[in-house]
Amino acid sequence: MEQLKTVFLLALMSVLFVFIGFSMGGGKGVLFALLIAGGMNFYAYFFSDKQVLKHYDAQLLESSHPIYDMVARLTQKAQLPMPKVYLINDGVPNAFATGRNPNNAAIAVTSGLLDILNPREIEAVLAHELSHVKHYDILVGSVAATIAGAIAWVGSMMHYGSNNRNGNPIFMIILAILLPIAATIIQLTISRSREYMADEGAAKLVGDPSHLQNALLRIENYAQNYALHNAKPQDAHMFIINPLKGVNFKSLFSTHPSTDERIKRLEALKYKMG
Repeated sequence: MEQLKTVFLLALMSVLFVFIGFSMGGGKGVLFALLIAGGMNFYAYFFSDKQVLKHYDAQLLESSHPIYDMVARLTQKAQLPMPKVYLINDGVPNAFATGRNPNNAAIAVTSGLLDILNPREIEAVLAHELSHVKHYDILVGSVAATIAGAIAWVGSMMHYGSNNRNGNPIFMIILAILLPIAATIIQLTISRSREYMADEGAAKLVGDPSHLQNALLRIENYAQNYALHNAKPQDAHMFIINPLKGVNFKSLFSTHPSTDERIKRLEALKYKMG
Protein backbone atom coordinates (compact mmCIF):
# COMPACT_ATOMS: atom_id res chain seq x y z
CA MET A 1 0.00 0.00 0.00
CA GLU A 2 2.77 2.46 0.89
CA GLN A 3 4.53 1.78 -2.42
CA LEU A 4 1.29 2.56 -4.27
CA LYS A 5 0.96 5.83 -2.34
CA THR A 6 4.47 6.74 -3.43
CA VAL A 7 3.69 6.07 -7.09
CA PHE A 8 0.56 8.21 -6.75
CA LEU A 9 2.52 11.08 -5.22
CA LEU A 10 5.18 11.01 -7.91
CA ALA A 11 2.56 10.83 -10.67
CA LEU A 12 0.64 13.72 -9.13
CA MET A 13 3.76 15.85 -9.02
CA SER A 14 4.49 15.07 -12.68
CA VAL A 15 0.99 16.06 -13.78
CA LEU A 16 1.15 19.25 -11.75
CA PHE A 17 4.51 20.25 -13.21
CA VAL A 18 3.28 19.57 -16.75
CA PHE A 19 0.23 21.76 -16.12
CA ILE A 20 2.47 24.54 -14.86
CA GLY A 21 4.79 24.14 -17.84
CA PHE A 22 1.89 24.36 -20.29
CA SER A 23 0.46 27.42 -18.55
CA MET A 24 3.78 29.23 -18.72
CA GLY A 25 5.23 28.09 -22.06
CA GLY A 26 2.83 25.98 -24.10
CA GLY A 27 4.41 22.96 -25.81
CA LYS A 28 7.97 23.95 -24.96
CA GLY A 29 6.91 24.51 -21.38
CA VAL A 30 5.46 20.98 -21.20
CA LEU A 31 8.73 19.46 -22.41
CA PHE A 32 10.72 21.47 -19.89
CA ALA A 33 8.28 20.51 -17.11
CA LEU A 34 8.57 16.82 -17.99
CA LEU A 35 12.34 17.00 -17.67
CA ILE A 36 12.03 18.72 -14.29
CA ALA A 37 9.40 16.25 -13.09
CA GLY A 38 11.55 13.28 -14.15
CA GLY A 39 14.51 14.68 -12.27
CA MET A 40 12.40 15.44 -9.21
CA ASN A 41 10.90 11.94 -9.18
CA PHE A 42 14.36 10.38 -9.28
CA TYR A 43 15.62 12.71 -6.57
CA ALA A 44 12.55 12.24 -4.34
CA TYR A 45 12.81 8.45 -4.43
CA PHE A 46 16.55 8.07 -3.94
CA PHE A 47 17.67 11.20 -2.09
CA SER A 48 14.72 12.67 -0.16
CA ASP A 49 15.96 11.05 3.06
CA LYS A 50 19.42 12.60 2.67
CA GLN A 51 17.85 15.99 2.05
CA VAL A 52 15.90 15.88 5.31
CA LEU A 53 18.91 14.70 7.32
CA LYS A 54 21.09 17.42 5.81
CA HIS A 55 18.48 20.11 6.50
CA TYR A 56 18.56 19.30 10.22
CA ASP A 57 22.35 18.88 10.20
CA ALA A 58 22.02 15.32 11.49
CA GLN A 59 25.34 13.70 12.47
CA LEU A 60 25.92 9.99 11.93
CA LEU A 61 26.55 8.09 15.17
CA GLU A 62 29.26 5.47 15.55
CA SER A 63 28.54 1.96 16.80
CA SER A 64 30.14 2.87 20.14
CA HIS A 65 27.35 5.34 20.98
CA PRO A 66 24.79 4.04 23.55
CA ILE A 67 21.85 4.97 21.32
CA TYR A 68 23.31 2.94 18.46
CA ASP A 69 23.47 -0.08 20.76
CA MET A 70 19.87 0.49 21.85
CA VAL A 71 18.69 0.63 18.21
CA ALA A 72 20.68 -2.50 17.41
CA ARG A 73 18.95 -4.47 20.17
CA LEU A 74 15.52 -3.28 19.06
CA THR A 75 16.11 -4.05 15.38
CA GLN A 76 17.26 -7.54 16.26
CA LYS A 77 14.13 -8.05 18.30
CA ALA A 78 11.93 -6.66 15.50
CA GLN A 79 13.82 -8.71 12.87
CA LEU A 80 14.76 -5.62 10.87
CA PRO A 81 18.01 -4.58 9.17
CA MET A 82 20.13 -2.19 11.20
CA PRO A 83 19.33 1.41 10.16
CA LYS A 84 21.78 4.29 10.27
CA VAL A 85 21.44 6.32 13.46
CA TYR A 86 21.80 10.11 13.53
CA LEU A 87 21.92 12.80 16.20
CA ILE A 88 20.50 16.31 15.72
CA ASN A 89 22.06 18.90 17.99
CA ASP A 90 18.87 20.53 19.25
CA GLY A 91 17.62 20.86 22.82
CA VAL A 92 13.98 20.24 21.86
CA PRO A 93 13.14 16.52 22.22
CA ASN A 94 11.94 14.81 19.04
CA ALA A 95 12.76 12.02 16.57
CA PHE A 96 11.94 10.79 13.08
CA ALA A 97 12.72 7.96 10.68
CA THR A 98 13.42 8.27 6.97
CA GLY A 99 14.59 6.24 3.97
CA ARG A 100 12.99 4.38 1.07
CA ASN A 101 12.87 0.89 2.63
CA PRO A 102 14.09 -1.04 5.72
CA ASN A 103 17.42 -1.75 4.01
CA ASN A 104 18.02 1.97 3.47
CA ALA A 105 16.52 3.41 6.63
CA ALA A 106 17.76 6.02 9.06
CA ILE A 107 16.59 7.10 12.50
CA ALA A 108 17.39 10.56 13.85
CA VAL A 109 16.96 11.77 17.42
CA THR A 110 17.64 15.17 18.93
CA SER A 111 20.09 15.75 21.75
CA GLY A 112 17.14 17.09 23.75
CA LEU A 113 15.45 13.70 23.54
CA LEU A 114 18.49 12.05 25.12
CA ASP A 115 18.76 14.71 27.83
CA ILE A 116 15.11 14.83 28.87
CA LEU A 117 13.83 11.26 28.52
CA ASN A 118 14.95 8.30 30.59
CA PRO A 119 16.39 5.19 28.86
CA ARG A 120 13.10 3.28 28.78
CA GLU A 121 11.29 6.25 27.26
CA ILE A 122 14.04 6.71 24.67
CA GLU A 123 13.77 3.03 23.83
CA ALA A 124 10.00 3.42 23.30
CA VAL A 125 10.54 6.37 20.93
CA LEU A 126 13.11 4.39 18.94
CA ALA A 127 10.68 1.46 18.78
CA HIS A 128 8.02 3.83 17.41
CA GLU A 129 10.35 4.94 14.63
CA LEU A 130 11.32 1.34 13.85
CA SER A 131 7.64 0.53 13.52
CA HIS A 132 7.42 3.20 10.82
CA VAL A 133 10.39 1.56 9.11
CA LYS A 134 8.78 -1.86 9.27
CA HIS A 135 5.55 -0.63 7.66
CA TYR A 136 7.32 1.39 4.92
CA ASP A 137 5.82 4.63 6.24
CA ILE A 138 9.24 6.23 5.84
CA LEU A 139 9.11 6.04 2.03
CA VAL A 140 5.84 7.94 1.72
CA GLY A 141 6.85 10.42 4.41
CA SER A 142 10.19 11.25 2.80
CA VAL A 143 8.79 11.56 -0.72
CA ALA A 144 5.84 13.65 0.44
CA ALA A 145 8.17 16.05 2.23
CA THR A 146 10.25 16.55 -0.92
CA ILE A 147 7.19 17.03 -3.12
CA ALA A 148 5.57 19.49 -0.74
CA GLY A 149 8.78 21.48 -0.67
CA ALA A 150 9.05 21.42 -4.48
CA ILE A 151 5.49 22.66 -4.93
CA ALA A 152 6.01 25.44 -2.40
CA TRP A 153 9.19 26.44 -4.28
CA VAL A 154 7.34 26.48 -7.61
CA GLY A 155 4.61 28.58 -6.01
CA SER A 156 7.15 31.15 -4.82
CA MET A 157 8.78 31.24 -8.27
CA MET A 158 5.43 31.81 -9.91
CA HIS A 159 4.67 34.57 -7.43
CA TYR A 160 7.94 36.25 -8.45
CA GLY A 161 7.07 35.72 -12.11
CA SER A 162 3.62 37.21 -11.67
CA ASN A 163 5.14 40.35 -10.17
CA ASN A 164 7.33 40.70 -13.24
CA ARG A 165 4.26 40.40 -15.42
CA ASN A 166 2.46 43.30 -13.77
CA GLY A 167 0.32 41.00 -11.68
CA ASN A 168 -1.01 38.74 -14.45
CA PRO A 169 -4.12 37.26 -12.79
CA ILE A 170 -3.63 33.77 -14.26
CA PHE A 171 -0.37 33.37 -12.32
CA MET A 172 -1.97 34.61 -9.13
CA ILE A 173 -4.80 32.09 -9.54
CA ILE A 174 -2.35 29.23 -10.06
CA LEU A 175 -0.36 30.42 -7.06
CA ALA A 176 -3.49 30.41 -4.92
CA ILE A 177 -4.04 26.76 -5.90
CA LEU A 178 -0.46 25.60 -5.51
CA LEU A 179 0.36 26.77 -2.02
CA PRO A 180 -2.49 24.90 -0.27
CA ILE A 181 -1.52 21.78 -2.21
CA ALA A 182 1.84 21.73 -0.45
CA ALA A 183 0.06 21.12 2.87
CA THR A 184 -2.87 19.13 1.48
CA ILE A 185 -0.70 16.52 -0.25
CA ILE A 186 0.75 15.54 3.09
CA GLN A 187 -2.64 15.60 4.79
CA LEU A 188 -4.29 13.39 2.15
CA THR A 189 -1.51 10.84 1.85
CA ILE A 190 0.06 10.69 5.30
CA SER A 191 -2.72 9.19 7.36
CA ARG A 192 -2.96 9.87 11.09
CA SER A 193 -3.60 6.16 11.53
CA ARG A 194 0.13 5.63 10.81
CA GLU A 195 0.95 7.16 14.18
CA TYR A 196 -1.53 4.95 16.01
CA MET A 197 -0.09 1.87 14.32
CA ALA A 198 3.48 2.92 15.11
CA ASP A 199 2.51 3.59 18.74
CA GLU A 200 1.00 0.14 19.05
CA GLY A 201 3.97 -1.49 17.36
CA ALA A 202 6.36 0.31 19.72
CA ALA A 203 4.40 -0.68 22.81
CA LYS A 204 4.45 -4.34 21.80
CA LEU A 205 8.13 -4.23 20.90
CA VAL A 206 9.23 -2.85 24.28
CA GLY A 207 6.53 -4.75 26.16
CA ASP A 208 4.97 -1.84 28.06
CA PRO A 209 2.86 1.03 26.61
CA SER A 210 3.48 3.27 29.63
CA HIS A 211 7.02 4.15 28.52
CA LEU A 212 5.78 5.58 25.22
CA GLN A 213 2.92 7.33 27.00
CA ASN A 214 5.39 9.15 29.23
CA ALA A 215 7.67 9.96 26.30
CA LEU A 216 4.85 11.43 24.21
CA LEU A 217 3.70 13.58 27.11
CA ARG A 218 7.20 14.96 27.75
CA ILE A 219 7.83 15.70 24.06
CA GLU A 220 4.38 17.28 23.68
CA ASN A 221 4.98 19.61 26.63
CA TYR A 222 8.16 20.90 25.01
CA ALA A 223 6.53 21.18 21.56
CA GLN A 224 3.92 23.56 22.93
CA ASN A 225 6.60 26.03 24.04
CA TYR A 226 9.61 25.44 21.80
CA ALA A 227 9.97 24.81 18.06
CA LEU A 228 12.67 22.57 16.68
CA HIS A 229 15.35 24.64 14.96
CA ASN A 230 14.73 24.88 11.18
CA ALA A 231 11.45 22.94 11.48
CA LYS A 232 9.36 23.16 8.29
CA PRO A 233 5.66 22.40 7.67
CA GLN A 234 6.67 20.28 4.65
CA ASP A 235 8.37 17.61 6.78
CA ALA A 236 6.66 18.10 10.16
CA HIS A 237 4.66 14.90 9.58
CA MET A 238 7.83 12.82 9.83
CA PHE A 239 8.45 13.55 13.51
CA ILE A 240 6.94 11.61 16.41
CA ILE A 241 5.42 14.90 17.63
CA ASN A 242 4.85 17.90 15.37
CA PRO A 243 8.00 20.03 15.82
CA LEU A 244 6.32 23.38 15.10
CA LYS A 245 5.80 25.55 18.17
CA GLY A 246 2.26 25.83 19.51
CA VAL A 247 0.72 23.95 16.59
CA ASN A 248 -2.96 23.12 16.95
CA PHE A 249 -2.90 19.35 16.86
CA LYS A 250 -6.68 19.16 16.72
CA SER A 251 -7.03 21.32 13.64
CA LEU A 252 -8.29 19.97 10.35
CA PHE A 253 -4.89 20.18 8.71
CA SER A 254 -2.88 18.62 11.53
CA THR A 255 -0.50 15.91 10.36
CA HIS A 256 -0.61 14.20 13.77
CA PRO A 257 -3.45 12.89 15.91
CA SER A 258 -3.75 14.56 19.30
CA THR A 259 -1.29 13.38 21.90
CA ASP A 260 -4.14 12.93 24.38
CA GLU A 261 -5.85 10.49 22.02
CA ARG A 262 -2.61 8.60 21.42
CA ILE A 263 -2.09 8.24 25.17
CA LYS A 264 -5.69 7.03 25.65
CA ARG A 265 -5.23 4.37 22.97
CA LEU A 266 -2.02 3.22 24.57
CA GLU A 267 -3.84 3.00 27.90
CA ALA A 268 -6.44 0.75 26.29
CA LEU A 269 -3.66 -1.33 24.78
CA LYS A 270 -2.10 -1.68 28.22
CA TYR A 271 -5.18 -3.59 29.40
CA LYS A 272 -5.17 -5.80 26.31
CA MET A 273 -1.56 -6.68 26.91
CA GLY A 274 -2.32 -7.54 30.53
